[in-house]
Amino acid sequence: MVARRRLWIGVAVVGVLLAVAFWPTPVEVDVAPVTRGPLVVTVDEEGRTRVRERFVVAAPVTGRLLRIALEPGDRVRQGDTIARIQPEPPALLDARTRAEAQAAVESARAALGRARADEQRAAAALAQAERELARARRLAEAGVVPAQDLDLREAETRLARETASAAGFAVRAATADLRRADARLMPASGASGAAAVPVRAPADGVILRRLRESETLVPAGEPLVEIGDPADLEFVVDLLSTDAVRVQEGARAIIEQPGASATLEARVRRIEPGGFTKISALGVEEQRVNVILEPANGSAEEAALGDAYRVDVRIVLWEAADVLKVPTSALFRDGEAWAVYVVADGRARLTRVELGQQTGREAEVLSGLDQGARVIVHPADVVVGGTHVSPRNQGA
Repeated sequence: MVARRRLWIGVAVVGVLLAVAFWPTPVEVDVAPVTRGPLVVTVDEEGRTRVRERFVVAAPVTGRLLRIALEPGDRVRQGDTIARIQPEPPALLDARTRAEAQAAVESARAALGRARADEQRAAAALAQAERELARARRLAEAGVVPAQDLDLREAETRLARETASAAGFAVRAATADLRRADARLMPASGASGAAAVPVRAPADGVILRRLRESETLVPAGEPLVEIGDPADLEFVVDLLSTDAVRVQEGARAIIEQPGASATLEARVRRIEPGGFTKISALGVEEQRVNVILEPANGSAEEAALGDAYRVDVRIVLWEAADVLKVPTSALFRDGEAWAVYVVADGRARLTRVELGQQTGREAEVLSGLDQGARVIVHPADVVVGGTHVSPRNQGA
């Protein structure tokens, strides 16, 4: 009897040990609650500031630019002189060029003499035609010559008058050619005392960039300085074309300044109609579209920005003040549907959910979950429906 009792006690002890050994150990998991609150869906991208009205002041003439004393940040008013350009004297003539210029002068003088001779010949022909016309009129009045002869003399006189006029124009043209040929032989020192041409500011503003500083030769049209008003800024951000089609003009945006705690409110003013190709850091070609934003207020924080500053832009695509939301780290695909693991009675329960709007961190829950439910975030492969789990963060 005693031996049988000892046998049963031994069997019971072994059974307890086996039960303890093979009892499933709960899997430690991280959990997060399903909450209600605001949800903002944005497209985020780096952007830059840009002066809205920028003036690039260029050299009006070719010459020697005198040193520009103004520095970036200096304020100017419309009409102020910002630079001076000394007209460049003509280049010195080498022996060959001078010989060609002298030959051109002799040719122009000969052409002028020929033109004057033609003018004198035309004047003499006109005088003779006028005398013949006067004689024909007297004879016509006396009835000696027919009217046809009078008409012929009048036509010859008009032709002679036009010929004389053309000869006069030819003399003036030849005179101008001679002056132009003589100008090529003028000494180069004759232009050294020419007054400097002032370059004036086209509008009130601040010197943004000084493209030329030291004295140097510049051609006409060479950019010298950039002028603008740093207080009148806009923001430029290039978005992927797939993101740009989701943005609407007038959409709200949040501008964050790196290194500053304050943010700026902005509005989308324009989405440019044309895109461009940009090579990403990974060497991938991307189609980008410029989106222009303008500040929604003139707050003091904006004064800390200048031209071409980097900013972080968040354009709001959708927002709601009170939605049921779940961390996106808790979501995974179950077939064609989204699902989460809900912790209930110490076990993981597979629950399918219907989602609405999503961000990188949170997703809107349309159905399948209630507020306050605890879901497993970053579920491991060992977690399946019915698995015993133990939350690490018991307070979640």
